Amino acid sequence: MDKVKYVRIPLEIGAYAETHNILDLTQELVRGLVIEQPEDPLEWLIRELKKPGRLPRVLVLGPPAVGKHSVASRLAVKLRAVHVTTDRLMDDYKEISVQARAYLKKDQEIPAELLCALVQQRLREPDCFNRGWILDGVLQSRLQALALQRAGILPEHVVHLCAPEDVLQERNRGRMLDPDTGNVYHQTFIWPDDRTVADRLVKGQVLSEETLSARLQRYRCEIPGFSSAYKHSMKVFNSDQPLEDVYQQVLAFVQTRDCQRTPRVLLLGPPGAGKSLQAQRLCHKYNLVNICCSELQRVVAADRCELGLQIKPYLDMGRPIPDHLVLQVLEKRLNREDCSRGWVLHDFPEEISQAQALKKTFHHPNRVFFLDLSEEESVHRVSLRATDPVTGISYHSMNNPAPNAEVQSRLKTSPAHHREAVLQQLQHFNSHRARLSTVYPDAIHINAQQDPQSVFEILEKKLTTN
Repeated sequence: MDKVKYVRIPLEIGAYAETHNILDLTQELVRGLVIEQPEDPLEWLIRELKKPGRLPRVLVLGPPAVGKHSVASRLAVKLRAVHVTTDRLMDDYKEISVQARAYLKKDQEIPAELLCALVQQRLREPDCFNRGWILDGVLQSRLQALALQRAGILPEHVVHLCAPEDVLQERNRGRMLDPDTGNVYHQTFIWPDDRTVADRLVKGQVLSEETLSARLQRYRCEIPGFSSAYKHSMKVFNSDQPLEDVYQQVLAFVQTRDCQRTPRVLLLGPPGAGKSLQAQRLCHKYNLVNICCSELQRVVAADRCELGLQIKPYLDMGRPIPDHLVLQVLEKRLNREDCSRGWVLHDFPEEISQAQALKKTFHHPNRVFFLDLSEEESVHRVSLRATDPVTGISYHSMNNPAPNAEVQSRLKTSPAHHREAVLQQLQHFNSHRARLSTVYPDAIHINAQQDPQSVFEILEKKLTTN
């Protein structure tokens, strides 16, 4: 058997592909071609490429009275997408619409293939093609979901609203309808601010408690099927809270995009912000390369290579290493094969000139995080650190004290962790923070005063979505 030879893609090609979202674009086009199988693939590709950017494809699921229509209608306005409901799928007199309405009149589920034909027919209209769509409460079963998937109707975001049964019963009883717009309100939960709208509201369709309970039971039986069909794109939201809160949570979700890029993460922040800890956690979970610039410099100096011999005198004398040498050390490490799977960099850059120099390379980060920490907390975290010279384990006299008196007696504090040294480091970081932000205007700020796990969860969420 022939030996497999791995070919590394040149950095400049990868940078171009990432900048212009080539991977996402290719994936979308190939998937569309395979699913739709157009007679003229070239014409289909041209039409797809003329679409105005990435359009919303959202499916809203949930039991009766959970608030699907209220959330979906607001999403449609915000995203300028087409709001597609079951009623609007059948607002013509075509044969398939007549057939579907007959099932609804009998309170029966629309057969999967018939529903799929209705949805396909609607989504092929020019408004859905040009603006995207929000499918609101259209699906009632896993079979219907699978039929849509087979037809190539694949929502990018699936919103699943849920609430306790007693809340749904109460919402059902107080349902109100605006006859002019079709918007749904409630006597207690959702009341319009506009007096004119409030005056024209009429009693909405109210299900009997028995009918609602039966539908809720039927829907609960379908939840595992929906979760399986949309396990990679569905998120569950608690609808038992104010509509505005639910809407904002759902909006934040549907505005995210899956991240298809190789992670190149830069962590910035004052001393004690937790950059090293978070870098370790990210690298452990996502198999990235952990690059601490100060540690890397010491490793290279100890290696006694040509570059190491140049930087060793600066380290021995405690003087700053010139930027051009630091960049050579960094580029040499980032060019190694393991870094092709992604990396997390910290302890560099510290100044705007360093950030600008790094940006000119093909190794510039695509995710930048500022871990924000107050000056008081920074001094507290760093100045109380000490290290056990026997085991190399670091301790903190308040947050992580030594396990016994023997270990406590041999702890040593680094000169860099003395209060005066920490204050000096803080002053240096604060004097360059604003200018570093100009190089990384899209950087994400995270409150590092929180516990480390909370900070990690935020980092993880921002790392895996756009």
